[in-house]
Amino acid sequence: MEQQEYAVGATRVAAGRPDGRRGGAGRGTAAAVLAVRGPEAAGAGIAAGTGSVVAGTGIAADTTDTTDTADSGDSGATGPAGAHATGAAEAADAVGEHGADGPQEPGGALSPDPGLLRLAHWFAAATPSTADDLCTASFGLYPARHLGSAAEPGDPAVSWWHGPTAHTAAVPRAREARAGRTDGGLRRARRDAAALPVVRSGAKLGRPGRHRRPERTRALPELPGDVPEPAGEELPDAERRIAARLLLAHPLVTASGPHADGFPLIRRHRDWLVERFDTLLGYRLVVGPWHARLCKAGLGPGAARRLEHPVTGAPFTPAGYARLALALALLVDAPEQLPYGRLLDAMRAAAPELAAQAADPDALGMALAALADWQVLGDLPADQADTAFVLTVDRELARAVPAGPPALAADAADLIRRAAEAEPATAVRRLLAETPAVLAADLPEDRRAWLHEHRLSGPAALADFLGLEVELRAEGVALLDPAAELTDLALPGTGTLAQAALLLVEGLVEEVRPLPGEATEGDVPIADALIDGLLGDIADDHDLPARYLADRTALRRDALDLLHRLGLITPTPRTTWLLRPPAARYAPAPDLHPAPGTGRHSRPATSLGS
Repeated sequence: MEQQEYAVGATRVAAGRPDGRRGGAGRGTAAAVLAVRGPEAAGAGIAAGTGSVVAGTGIAADTTDTTDTADSGDSGATGPAGAHATGAAEAADAVGEHGADGPQEPGGALSPDPGLLRLAHWFAAATPSTADDLCTASFGLYPARHLGSAAEPGDPAVSWWHGPTAHTAAVPRAREARAGRTDGGLRRARRDAAALPVVRSGAKLGRPGRHRRPERTRALPELPGDVPEPAGEELPDAERRIAARLLLAHPLVTASGPHADGFPLIRRHRDWLVERFDTLLGYRLVVGPWHARLCKAGLGPGAARRLEHPVTGAPFTPAGYARLALALALLVDAPEQLPYGRLLDAMRAAAPELAAQAADPDALGMALAALADWQVLGDLPADQADTAFVLTVDRELARAVPAGPPALAADAADLIRRAAEAEPATAVRRLLAETPAVLAADLPEDRRAWLHEHRLSGPAALADFLGLEVELRAEGVALLDPAAELTDLALPGTGTLAQAALLLVEGLVEEVRPLPGEATEGDVPIADALIDGLLGDIADDHDLPARYLADRTALRRDALDLLHRLGLITPTPRTTWLLRPPAARYAPAPDLHPAPGTGRHSRPATSLGS
């Protein structure tokens, strides 16, 4: 079952818009369809554990068509996303412009969308990890994530553990005045007379311990430069690649949002983009006059991309997700100008048990911030108590947010499973396009067989489509982005946490990687004491921010979390960690020609080459 098949309810009509534009269905659907509210749907749902279906949502498919020609200079598109619109057009007139319930009156009660209301309850009852999976499956607004640095050529039969390193050292910059410091990265702690004596375990006053590894000289990481503008015949291909990368990094792009500069490229090449996303990834791309929406599939259990506050970066909690789905359920048919107090009243009326949750007082603020970041809402009230504040609602964007409303799912687990279902070729290509590395050991047998058979042609097609580089190793494949643009997390990266995590993974690889000739089945266990020791070295040798100096537990938590999200380590059921083969890309580069020392016990320069 493809991604869009589960997003439609029992009542099916042609997807259309009040302005006469006809929408398209995703790959795998037989016609352009839109699940609409039925008479029985206002108070009914699908009982958990049953397979019964009701018309659960009015926004299962985005209704903006790729064939729109509102802006001058663009020709109409007839790609796969709009190919089936004509056959079901007559049914739209029977339903009307706004669905079975009609438009919301400016002063009337807001009616929640039943499918999104059910989704809100699923979020509220989920564990944090399941809520992240559910968000990925139902909204599909996550960005792609790839490791930086160029691919290292090597024998595809060689393990990452024993292959060439792509080492980019995380070296601290010169220490600056603490008063003017920003979080630009680690700095080497100064070891001058004022800092002595320094007491470390196993060391004398003022001297490093004799069993301590010598400090390495590290160079500043090179930041990716601007890609030169192509010319001549290369321009269309470069524009298409830029547009494809933008959509994969930001699945909802608007003509007035932060990525508005790329929107004309999406419009210009929409026919080609629609076909390529459908063929390679099974994703439905909808391009209208004011926004473009790439409807991504889910990633399955345990592979979620958590939603974070757009300003603070705080991860969403189940309560935050529940408030988000509840608010969205009311906004899909809300008037354009909506008093904030009216929205709060409608949320309390639609789901009193959710709106009254006090366990997470920041949940509502986080939900509204995410909606504003997606431009579903305009400006937000400075004070959440200001109920007279008038919100500006974009219903078209509100309806574009859900990629997989739970019209056919029995429960949260069923929705997560359905959202990730695909044929082996499509499923593996999705993982290659969205995740840092794909290891054969992590795949089911049918997908592993496809990757083995197409390990050259499959990744190469995606690499050409997205401007990535292929790195093949015995354990699997990684698509790398030397520009470090097609990712929400960067490694190597700037900032204290990214550089501390890089130092940590360097040390872990150096300590536990299997030696050539040693048998390994993939992941390698990491002792907790080793993690703590390496982080202690990092804290000792670098001028960390005060929050990490005062709380080593926070440093450990955040550094391990970053490495886990990048697929370089993975937890075990016993709360220990395993180092994954792609981490060996960051093995410290061996210093084969060290600079001669100047101390009286140093080896003479003439002997270095002997």
